[in-house]
Amino acid sequence: MKTLFLSLHVVAAILAVGPVAVAASVFPAFHRREATASGPALLHRICRVYAAVSLAVPLLGFATGATMGVLGDPWVGASIALTALAAVLLVLLILPGQEHALTGEGPATGAWAAPRLGMVTGIFNLLWVAVTVLMIARPGSSA
Repeated sequence: MKTLFLSLHVVAAILAVGPVAVAASVFPAFHRREATASGPALLHRICRVYAAVSLAVPLLGFATGATMGVLGDPWVGASIALTALAAVLLVLLILPGQEHALTGEGPATGAWAAPRLGMVTGIFNLLWVAVTVLMIARPGSSA
């Protein structure tokens, strides 16, 4: 079961989090260049849909951690905290920021909106890089 859960966890992370990271990263530039085109709306939809799909990643992560007996390890706790922070950024800042940019309404509009959205998305992606490094390096782990 350990190998199955680990494989599903990694595949889910690649196929679910990857599209969100890429689509969110290119959204600000596409919106600046093509605000009225369908590209930014498609990127926002990709972010929304794959954000929901990516809920499988932490669920499979908990299953993997339980079968490996590492849920109490500090690197797992740090990974969970960073994942939660990334989720908060996505749900509270990135997705609403994209929505405001598309509608032209709300607090996240104006000349500073695209750079701010790009910055928050960059932080979101850096959090995932940190989680990936923790998952590979497993600092303090005996395995």
